Amino acid sequence: MTDRARILVVCTGNAARSQMAEAFLARIPGIHAASAGTHPAGVHPLTVRVLAEVGIDWSTAHSKSVTEMLDQPWDLVLTVCDAARDACPVVPGARRTTHEGFPDPAAVDGTDEERLAAFRGVRDAIAGRMPVVAAGLLVERGGPR
Repeated sequence: MTDRARILVVCTGNAARSQMAEAFLARIPGIHAASAGTHPAGVHPLTVRVLAEVGIDWSTAHSKSVTEMLDQPWDLVLTVCDAARDACPVVPGARRTTHEGFPDPAAVDGTDEERLAAFRGVRDAIAGRMPVVAAGLLVERGGPR
């Protein structure tokens, strides 16, 4: 694990966006990913559902507090919501921090289908962006290990 690039993904509740980002990053060779929240709220059931739709079993995931991750070395701390970017504590030992904002699908009101569509849209946006984030980090480190 120490040879892999380490990415911590942070959002407010660690319920949707950061969980999705962790799920996609964890499947990239050379990457060790984890996620946490500034105010962990439990993994949203629709997060588990939309990840399952793309073949990722996330049923055993749980929300974690960013304070649990502060004593670990991170190559990159990635915030995925504006509130977490503003509230995220300094992570000692983090080589770099960056922000990739995504809308909160849990904040969408509407029918079940509209809410599910919001989760799918955010999932797809995150799925498209995480390989780019990982590739940039791996290039910085001299390639996958």
